[in-house]
Amino acid sequence: MTTPSASELIDPATDFGARVAERLEREQIVWLTTVGPTGTPQPNPVWFRWDGEAFLVFSQPDRPKLRNIARNPRVALHFNSTESGGEVVVFGGVARVETAVDPEEEAAYLDKYEAGLAGLSMTGDRFRAEYSVPIRVVPDRLRGF
Repeated sequence: MTTPSASELIDPATDFGARVAERLEREQIVWLTTVGPTGTPQPNPVWFRWDGEAFLVFSQPDRPKLRNIARNPRVALHFNSTESGGEVVVFGGVARVETAVDPEEEAAYLDKYEAGLAGLSMTGDRFRAEYSVPIRVVPDRLRGF
């Protein structure tokens, strides 16, 4: 059994696929859920960049989510739903901690969050220093409505 690529998961010809693709472009936050050492899900809101095949997020070093990924790389990512529980989008996939990110990809990530960084009185250089651990999540499942 082969694992579907992200482009196979998201079919923009369908209503659901088109909504997912639009949200991947528009949303600022995705919830990254890792599994803690006791098996308890550990959701955390994170900034992300979607490149058409994978999510890129950054973490501060020595955070629980990094230890969780080292133990169990299976994760889930989801967007907020509407107040009434609609517009559900949940990805399942595999996370891996990376040692480096292409400078152009990192620049695109920082451009996406320029206003968010300014709101935190944080520069791109300070973000790079504090959130120095890149995590790449390659989705292999998608569900929602």
